Amino acid sequence: MTDLVIRALTESDAHLFHTLQGRDLVGRAAFGHRYVTLQNGGEYRPEWSWIALRDGVVVARAAWWAAPDDTEPVLLNWFDFADGEDAAGTELLRRAPLYAEYELNLPADWRERPDVRTAAEVRIDAARAAGMKPLVERYCYRWTPESGLPERPGRLVFRPEPDDAVILDLLRRVHSVTLDAHARRAIEGPGGLEQAAQEELDFFHWCPSPRSWWQLAYTPGGELAGIHVPAHNPSGPCIGFIGVVPEQRGHGYGYDLLAECTHFLAAEGAEFIAGATDRGNVPMAVAFARAGHGISQERINLV
Repeated sequence: MTDLVIRALTESDAHLFHTLQGRDLVGRAAFGHRYVTLQNGGEYRPEWSWIALRDGVVVARAAWWAAPDDTEPVLLNWFDFADGEDAAGTELLRRAPLYAEYELNLPADWRERPDVRTAAEVRIDAARAAGMKPLVERYCYRWTPESGLPERPGRLVFRPEPDDAVILDLLRRVHSVTLDAHARRAIEGPGGLEQAAQEELDFFHWCPSPRSWWQLAYTPGGELAGIHVPAHNPSGPCIGFIGVVPEQRGHGYGYDLLAECTHFLAAEGAEFIAGATDRGNVPMAVAFARAGHGISQERINLV
């Protein structure tokens, strides 16, 4: 078999990214892909978009995503290859000098669709062969005004908190006992709990939405219950974070926080609200369902 040529694209040949023939993930739409123009400063940049060619034909491709102001890739979220070119896909990931979490977006019913399931599994296998490993599977949600605003229980009092040190301390408390796989991975690393809390705070600041939106929640007696962060990520309005401190769990406050976050973003004119939680976080999944946030996709994260 002819040797592979693996390289990044340039502005002059960015069109090659869309010449891949074959599997194409059973259609871009099924996997959250869309036809994009690769541009510097955009979501997908030529220098972060790599292809593998055999006899001048594109047989595998990968694109690392970032927001316009980012200087490093945030995610690998486009990776596919032609039929029978699994090894080319693996080799592309091995050779490309870019490192970020692989986020594979899937339709909510992907397990019941044999063609989509197979397409997902071969990509996961290729990424694993390149040295990645699955971290977590997640539910992705989407609320729209047609779903109706969730009922506010009225059990908590919400107010903004301008001091990052207070927010960071709360995040340490929230993540001291957590079901979130990303937080647990950070905690298991050299930075421990401090790293998990700081990564969360860094994400809040990365979102291009006002700092003043972040709100802490208190019981009527003045005890701190948790935090909700209404946000905009580069794709639009989202539930940035919901967290309940350990000593206040068991009261269903996750729903209260989510309902308030939904109301807040709706009042800001949101025409949709995205959200996500780990499949293993059953209490939060229940809260999303109760608040009228329907599952729009599933997601598998590999690191």
